[in-house]
Amino acid sequence: MEFIRACDDVAGVVRDAVAGMVGTPEAGEYVKMGADGTPTKKIDQVAEDIIVDYFARHPFCRRLISEELGCAEMGGEKGTIFLDPVDGTYNAVVGIPFYALSIAYAKEGIVQAGYVQNLATGETFHAVRGRGACLDGHPIRVSRVSLLEESAMSVYGRKFDPTRVQMIGRKIRRWRLLGASALELCYVGCGRIDGFVDVRGTLRVTDAAAGMLVCEEAGGTVSDLEGNALIFPDEVSVGRSLVATNGILHNKVIEYLR
Repeated sequence: MEFIRACDDVAGVVRDAVAGMVGTPEAGEYVKMGADGTPTKKIDQVAEDIIVDYFARHPFCRRLISEELGCAEMGGEKGTIFLDPVDGTYNAVVGIPFYALSIAYAKEGIVQAGYVQNLATGETFHAVRGRGACLDGHPIRVSRVSLLEESAMSVYGRKFDPTRVQMIGRKIRRWRLLGASALELCYVGCGRIDGFVDVRGTLRVTDAAAGMLVCEEAGGTVSDLEGNALIFPDEVSVGRSLVATNGILHNKVIEYLR
């Protein structure tokens, strides 16, 4: 798909641009308050500027929505791109190699293609609706784990209050907090973890759109905390909670969160 090839092109430019900045004080310099209501760091701004410029010159979409910029008209005929230039900014600033570029393309409110690249390693996930999901060009599937007691999950409570996730936390075998939701959703998709639960209510469409499609196209299930379809507004200042699993464990996870 032409959009995925375009994402590959721009991801390479972004990786080169931020490589020397990762793990340095420069990466974490405050630039401004982003459209999502959180501080924009220099590494975020450098990455976003490259990507926005690319899609302005290659008009794949009518508008682009990004965490830092907000909403911008891009000159294309139709479609929306949801962009998180650096998901896992803290990891990038301190040099933890788990931070990603996340780009999703939607038409008429439905995400059609998703692209997530770990900018530290180059490992790349992509999905096209109805055509499955891939890691570095190879098809991926979710795990077949069917017991919570044997599962590994990334589970986030709200700030430092783990109340709602205590029950599920007592059941799962391994608890992982990796710090970049787009990649964590993709990790569910390729079976590295069996679920990703975030009850903080802070995930935005730009964080989750691409990773959700990767997870679902790989056979996983994504929902809100009640098991219903998860709908994001086209607004980066509004957050949601999310449950993503291999599908087999989904109802069990929802039950323990109630």
